Amino acid sequence: MKRTILIAIALLFSFHINAQENRSLSLKEAIDFALENSYAAINASRDVDAAKKKKWETTTIGLPQISAKIDYQNWIKQQVSLIPAEFFGGIEGEFAEVAFGTKHNMNATATLDQLIFDGSYLVGLQSAKTYLQISENAKEKTDLGIREAVINAYGNVLLTEESILILEKNISSLEKNLKETNEIYLNGLTEEENVEQLKITLSSIKSQLSKTKKLKSIGYKMLNITLGIDINTSVLLTDTLDSLSKENMDLGLLNSDLNIENHIDFKIAKNTEKSNELLVKLEQSKALPTLSSFINFGYAGFGQDFDFLKKEQKWFDSSLLGVSLNVPIFSSLARSSRTQQAKIELEKARTQLTETEQKLLLQVESSKTDYNYSLEELETSKQNLALAERIEKKQQIKFFEGISTSFELTEAQRQLYTMQQNYLQAMLNIIATKAALDNALNISIN
Repeated sequence: MKRTILIAIALLFSFHINAQENRSLSLKEAIDFALENSYAAINASRDVDAAKKKKWETTTIGLPQISAKIDYQNWIKQQVSLIPAEFFGGIEGEFAEVAFGTKHNMNATATLDQLIFDGSYLVGLQSAKTYLQISENAKEKTDLGIREAVINAYGNVLLTEESILILEKNISSLEKNLKETNEIYLNGLTEEENVEQLKITLSSIKSQLSKTKKLKSIGYKMLNITLGIDINTSVLLTDTLDSLSKENMDLGLLNSDLNIENHIDFKIAKNTEKSNELLVKLEQSKALPTLSSFINFGYAGFGQDFDFLKKEQKWFDSSLLGVSLNVPIFSSLARSSRTQQAKIELEKARTQLTETEQKLLLQVESSKTDYNYSLEELETSKQNLALAERIEKKQQIKFFEGISTSFELTEAQRQLYTMQQNYLQAMLNIIATKAALDNALNISIN
């Protein structure tokens, strides 16, 4: 009885684990999952968190800084100084050996430092804010890349799934044709060459099916990597190639205009320009004076023995207030040279910004052209597939009636298989080019 209960528990546990390992995902669910769990998304979020910490680190430079220090000295052999012996009533011209100080010394100090003014610090605060914006924009760019990568990986898996179904259907039809042709040959009504030709075609399609099944396995693993899950996790895709291609048909996108100011690539180029502006300001700020202050409190103890932990030990307190003003006067034009270099980098960044703007406009036009072509190609592929199916069917009839040869039938079959793959690829291209156009227009893909 106990053994039966243990087996039942083990089965339930195994079912629970398997249920956790299997995932059913639509394309939207896959995108949402990858944006949270993919390796690139996780590291991009960490970069943003690190930038926030860096911003605070920079801010703290201008806040009060408190430090404490304890120094202990033990003169194993005290340093000896020579002074004229006549100071102690000795003979003139001779020197007396004297050891100053005590064998044991201890000092404890606490210091508060405060930066009052530093132009570099003010620029640093602006730079930290810009650095955070750069990290946030990098994450946005990463998210767009993840979306497109998931769409392509998801679509490629669906393509292999559909290809397998079509190849299996073609194999079934070929096997039926081969069987009928072989019977006709055995009855002496056709040539052996016709049987052999069908065998070659069947063997080729079986080989293609085997390859496609292997590609399917690799495709699922690639999708899992894109999602950020173990490559051996079982994933069930709930969308189909046909439904996604229909969902991604949007002629209105061809008339959409680019808001270049909101495009992530333009923002990144703009941040580069801002960073170089701050570098110019930083070099210029180095010509300004810096002002800082500090206040120090300390205690010192002395003795011939280590009695610092005893109540009788006498301690001498001290305190010090200081202000430091550093005024740069002349650097042999080094600061001017660094400032000019920073200005040159700024001009380069501005040129790159203009280049980025032009490239984005071209990218939109190119993506619209590709998307429009994919829409037209889908319709053309659909019509060609219908024609190829009719031609292949007619050739089958003619072949079994003895009107056409096996070569003509094989050619019609190959043409049909090509059109089938072209149609599947055309549906995939709709999805892929739509994703690329969404990226070009900086539209979130949901």
